[in-house]
Amino acid sequence: MKEYFIRLFNYDMHTNLLMTEMIINAGSPEKPVQLMAHLLAARQIWLARCKAEPAIGGALWPDWKADTFAKIIEENSKGWINFLDKCTPADFDKMISYKNSKGESFENKLSDVLAHVINHGTHHRAQAGQYLKSGGVDLPFTDYIFYIRQLEQNK
Repeated sequence: MKEYFIRLFNYDMHTNLLMTEMIINAGSPEKPVQLMAHLLAARQIWLARCKAEPAIGGALWPDWKADTFAKIIEENSKGWINFLDKCTPADFDKMISYKNSKGESFENKLSDVLAHVINHGTHHRAQAGQYLKSGGVDLPFTDYIFYIRQLEQNK
């Protein structure tokens, strides 16, 4: 399971970098920038929750600029991969206790949280992509299966 989630988080980094490039090349339109900033901030919040660290301060919808995204993406990815590398098979079934942005308490299995984090990113990248596409941007293939095929071709 560890290898599977590491592969998903590597895919996530790859597609976040692609989307960032598209956003910058399109002149950093407001809505895609906001969506990517939110996606990246949420990654940091969820990692802190998974590591049982205190909640990090800052906005869930930060006013970050697109030219800062690549560094944040790489830092987020490094943090997630380091976290996953230390997980044992049993860790994926452990409960993660956390509070949401409204202060409500929840518990979910780590594997479910990881699936949520990946799906949350896909959701917001798709939203950003729709804004870019409606603005005339030709989007690259970002589907997971295209990423896997590319990995297998490069072996």
